[in-house]
Amino acid sequence: MNPLKKLAGETAIYGISTIIGRLLNWLLVPLYTKLFIPEDYGIVTNLMSYVAILLVVLTYGMETGYFRFASREKESDTTFSTGFISLITTSFLFWIVIAGFLNPLSVFFDVPTNKSFIVLLALTLGFDAITALPFAKLRQENKAFRYAGLKLINIGINLGINLFFLVLCPWIYHHFPEVPITKVWNPEFGIGYIFLAIFVSSFINLLLLLPDILKVKLCLDRKLLLKILAYSSPILVVSICGTLNINLDKMIMPELIPESQNPLYQTGIYGANYKLAVIMTLFIQAFRYSFEPFFFSQSKEQNSKQVYAEVLKYFVILGLIIFLGVMFYLDIVKILIDTRYHEGLGMVPYVLLANLFFGIFFSLSLWYKLTDKTRMGAYIAIIGAVITIALNVLLVPIFGYMGAAYAVLVCFVSITVISYIAGQKYYPVPYDLKRILLYFLLAAILFVVAGYIPLENEWAKMAAKTPLLLIFIIVVIQKEHLWHSLGKIVGIKGKGNK
Repeated sequence: MNPLKKLAGETAIYGISTIIGRLLNWLLVPLYTKLFIPEDYGIVTNLMSYVAILLVVLTYGMETGYFRFASREKESDTTFSTGFISLITTSFLFWIVIAGFLNPLSVFFDVPTNKSFIVLLALTLGFDAITALPFAKLRQENKAFRYAGLKLINIGINLGINLFFLVLCPWIYHHFPEVPITKVWNPEFGIGYIFLAIFVSSFINLLLLLPDILKVKLCLDRKLLLKILAYSSPILVVSICGTLNINLDKMIMPELIPESQNPLYQTGIYGANYKLAVIMTLFIQAFRYSFEPFFFSQSKEQNSKQVYAEVLKYFVILGLIIFLGVMFYLDIVKILIDTRYHEGLGMVPYVLLANLFFGIFFSLSLWYKLTDKTRMGAYIAIIGAVITIALNVLLVPIFGYMGAAYAVLVCFVSITVISYIAGQKYYPVPYDLKRILLYFLLAAILFVVAGYIPLENEWAKMAAKTPLLLIFIIVVIQKEHLWHSLGKIVGIKGKGNK
């Protein structure tokens, strides 16, 4: 099978499940922004940013290590079993630590009267870490449909619990006071139901994965574990720094913005508008799920480097189409969040581009993973984290949440450039840099032109931007000689209609 078609097919499966799941989940964003004031949503944003970091720490690069060694070892089950036992052990140790420091942690996160928030998130993190390798095994075995199905179940449960406690219970409480709904629902728990939902869905995921886990005889190969950890420890640094680059702004924003400017309010505005980059995030997430096991398996082929070059080019093309699409139709996209949050829409293009460069950086990262120079990847990631911290400390007190948006874009552009230069030295891939830069330039020109369309009516303005998006797509089709492929698709459909 054509490797690009295989990658595209698996990306589509992961993408469809991720898109459907995230869209269902995204129904909650307008709900949250309507039910909770920005200060309360700021607490959710702040806590969830720590969750993202801790999940990376608790999985410590084991997924990438599993992909690398499962493709080498004769017994991939031994690789899975060894990594799985390691993750279970560290998850239990994490729970013990959280239990011991629960009181100071609740004070640190400004939820001293809601320690249950911390407990629910800690349990969720442990379950997610334990299920990380079973999910990686499904990806490694190309069981994309099962992977996608489990993820959809997870999102569906999350959505259902949110709607039950945040919509149905309050409605029953106000319209049918005779129903004793307060026996299962506490109106004071508020944002705690967000954390309860992710805990329950995570636990059920673990239960659903038990058949896959129990198929493998669990045994620990200590020598193999040491090899995996030696390979994966720099990946852990890369992952931590990458997650920091995305989430650090939300973590430290309340500390950097003066109290007079309402830091939790600004954090809530930033968190809500950051999520308007959801389409780009979904695309990158689907690509990452399929690309990592793909490039490890593809590395044995003769034309692997040419394939990697083609993958990056088409990834950039699709990413730029998403960027233009979101920005040209932002007046539609913005309805996902309440009007109280619309003041932050100016940060959306910076966040979209930052996510695109994050995806490019991930695509380029194959060079240090395939050459076992993961330590080099760690150095680059650390540089990115330093840039993120420095720019946030410098810009956020001056520009507020816009400073954080500038910082995340500069960070990902910088580490992408550094990774490209280093990669060409240690594992040269013939990326079509001229063509990629041409597409970036064209997208930038069209974006600027769209900003000067002299129309007041939002719908008329969006209609006027549509030809600009079509221009980009037509140029791509022309440059990549895709007319023949499109003709074949049309021809097939035509024959089917006959």
